[in-house]
Amino acid sequence: MIAHVSGIYDEPDLYQLACAYRDVPAEVTALLSWCDEHFRGTAGPDGVADTGQDATGTNKGGQPDIGKVGSVLELAAGPAEHARELAARGLSAAALDLSAAMCAYAARQAAAAGLALDVHEADMRDFSLSRQFDLAIIMLNSACHLFTLDDLVANLRAVTAHVVPGGLYVLELAHPADYLSPDLRTSNTWTIEADGVVADVTWGGREDPIDPVRQITREHMSITARYADGTIRTASDVVPNRFWTATELTAAVRLAGGFTIAATYGDFDTSTTLEDKSAWRMIFVLRRE
Repeated sequence: MIAHVSGIYDEPDLYQLACAYRDVPAEVTALLSWCDEHFRGTAGPDGVADTGQDATGTNKGGQPDIGKVGSVLELAAGPAEHARELAARGLSAAALDLSAAMCAYAARQAAAAGLALDVHEADMRDFSLSRQFDLAIIMLNSACHLFTLDDLVANLRAVTAHVVPGGLYVLELAHPADYLSPDLRTSNTWTIEADGVVADVTWGGREDPIDPVRQITREHMSITARYADGTIRTASDVVPNRFWTATELTAAVRLAGGFTIAATYGDFDTSTTLEDKSAWRMIFVLRRE
């Protein structure tokens, strides 16, 4: 049986499959190591940072000490894989996305794994939750859906209101070299196998033109997934994508107020700088003032 669907963000399982090349546990370990280095949150009334840890420094979820950070909000979360992994490590986790399908899928996946995950269907530029978090994250270049400077500044201001003083906001974006350099830092075609499903994925490429004024591409993507029972599912879409430079992001941080830049990285380690030829991501670690 062959089934075709259009709109990758309406097919969360296919989207998660397309992104299964990512090593989410390793990336979460990197996130937590950056938190250990850069988090400056204040302690709660019991003298322990208000992070879900008991007085011995052990997480109330029974996990090993993960440092001061104990709560996380993932923005434009999609399937919320990073939030779910952080929840599995003992953090109090929440996820926010504009897509109802993605929110429902993330909630189902968390429930199936026995994880507590608060899921919110909302716009990452304008939302209001009833709590603050030690850490906010936006992964997988999901900031590409912020198309204008006003959008980016609005996002930064909304997140500022939801992060504790001294807390962090980590933004992982595509490296601008993928758009401005003749040498690509990432591949736009790959084959992935996960849970017995084999998928061929194409996402963007040199043939997709860039609007030089707005820095927006219309990235053509397709995924063909082959299941063990012979079922084949395909999805195709055209996804608008704004790429950002470090200069623009730095300016947006200054315009928005509330955050300062604590660190930048070109990969999920501490040694790759944005300027390195091996850098394939543009990661900003912002700290709440």
